[in-house]
This record gives sequence, structure tokens and C-alpha cells, in this order.
Amino acid sequence: MSKIISDNKIPEVITELESMHPEAACALDHGTRFQLLVAVMLSAQTTDVSVNKVTPALFDKYPTAEAMAKADPLDIQEIIKTIGLYKNKAKNVVGLSKILTENYGGEVPGDYEELVKLPGVGRKTANVVLAEGFGKARIAVDTHVFRVANRIGLADGKDPAEVEETLMARLPEDQWIRAHHLLIFHGRKVCHARKPDCAGCGLKGMCVYFEENHGSAW
Repeated sequence: MSKIISDNKIPEVITELESMHPEAACALDHGTRFQLLVAVMLSAQTTDVSVNKVTPALFDKYPTAEAMAKADPLDIQEIIKTIGLYKNKAKNVVGLSKILTENYGGEVPGDYEELVKLPGVGRKTANVVLAEGFGKARIAVDTHVFRVANRIGLADGKDPAEVEETLMARLPEDQWIRAHHLLIFHGRKVCHARKPDCAGCGLKGMCVYFEENHGSAW
């Protein structure tokens, strides 16, 4: 059986995801592009809920790149110590803030190549910032998007970059940002990593994973 669905079925999948998750949106609290960048970087290997618990105090004390650039990493550690990899993240937050202050006037660059030069900023973080902060059409592939896109059959990729490339090729550009949010919410709420709720999923008649495991086809 094919591990990928046909192109003409994709609109139906997106429509159903939209029906299931109309509230899908960026779940990280932020007020500026700088705060968005920091929040996304902090969310690596940590839940958005956990990040949202520490960023109010962090952004209250250090709301801008200029302020964060002057911070002691140990103080940042103390504020964000409940999230994963907090020591390294504290170092990176201060480091990227110094670069933004010195090279970009404290502003976040709207260019992918410039973003990924910043400490702690990888492909996913850069794409989220470009999509959410600048409205640029991007698909950021995190663990949820990677898992769900492969399971449904929107992609059949071995790594996030391959899934990203496939999704961009198969989805209209004006749907990229929305599809990113829909796939994340579906992964969080229904298509869980260890035990997906296939019985309660609206995609069960159009999903490769469901067909392989439950015998239902298109």
C-alpha cells in the first residue's frame, strides 16, 4: 500500500483538520518579534505550556534585546529553570540578544539565513519566526508536524527537512502557515505519539496510518 495519499485528497484532509481544530494558532505567548523568537527557541524539547509559565517573568524583566543582552545568564537560568535544557538556553538567549543589539539595532531580522546564524536558532525556530512574526509563507516541521504528516500520508519523509520540502510542494503556498498550526494541534490533541486516538479522529477514512492499522481505506 502507498504511504502517501493522492494530491486530490489533500483538500479534504485540510478541510477536516480545520473542522476539528478551528482554534489552531501559535500557542506561545509573546508581544513582539523578539519575544516570539525567544519563546520559540525556549520551546525546543519543552512544551509550549511550560514556556508560557516562565516567559511572563522573563519578558517583564527583559522585554527587549537590548535589556536581555545585558542580563547575567545565571539570572536567566533562575527564571527559566523549570524548562528543559535551561542552562544552554539561558546562554543562547543572552548571546542572540547581544548579536541582535550589535548587528540589527535590536530588531529580529526577517531573513532565514540571518536567523539561523543566531545561537540556538535552527530551521524550525527560524521558520516559525518568519511565519508568525513576518507573515512569510513557511512550514515549520516540529515533532508533531513530522509525525502527523507522515502518518496521514501527506508526506513520507525520513527527516524534518524532507517533510518540509514535501509539504511545501503538495500544499498551496497560502495554506502553509495554517497547515502548520493544524498539524501541530492534531498531534497534540488527537494523533498522539504513543497512542493516537484513531477512533475519535475525523481523518480515519482518509489516513494511511488508520488504513494500515485498522483496515479502513478511502
